[in-house]
Amino acid sequence: MEYKTTVTKLGEIYGEIFEQGMVVVFNENAPEELAELSALHTAAALPRNVKPGDEVTLGDKRYVVTAVGSEANHTLSKMGHCTFVFTGADKAELDGHIALKGDGMPELKPGSPFEIYLP
Repeated sequence: MEYKTTVTKLGEIYGEIFEQGMVVVFNENAPEELAELSALHTAAALPRNVKPGDEVTLGDKRYVVTAVGSEANHTLSKMGHCTFVFTGADKAELDGHIALKGDGMPELKPGSPFEIYLP
C-alpha cells in the first residue's frame, strides 16, 4: 500500500520553516495562513495509519519513520497535513509531528514526489 502524491507548490515562507529542520505538508486546499508555510500537494487517500518503520519519500530522498505524534495520522488522512521533522527521534515532540531518519533534508519543488510506503 502507498500514499502517493505530488508537491504542487511551496508556500511563500516555506523556506523559513525548512531552515528550522521541518517540512510542513498540506493538501492544496489548505487555508491561506497555513498554505504560506507548507509544501502543498495533491490530495490522496491514506490506506492505513503511518507507523514507525514505514518509509517516506520526499523529493529525491527516502526516510524511515521513527515516531508518529498522536494527531499526525488524523490530520494526514483528513487534510494531507503533518509536520515532518528530521531528528530520527523515537518519540514525536508534538502531536502533529512525524519523525524521520535519513540522509539530510529533502529538496522539494513543484513536481517532487511525496510518498509513504505502508507495507
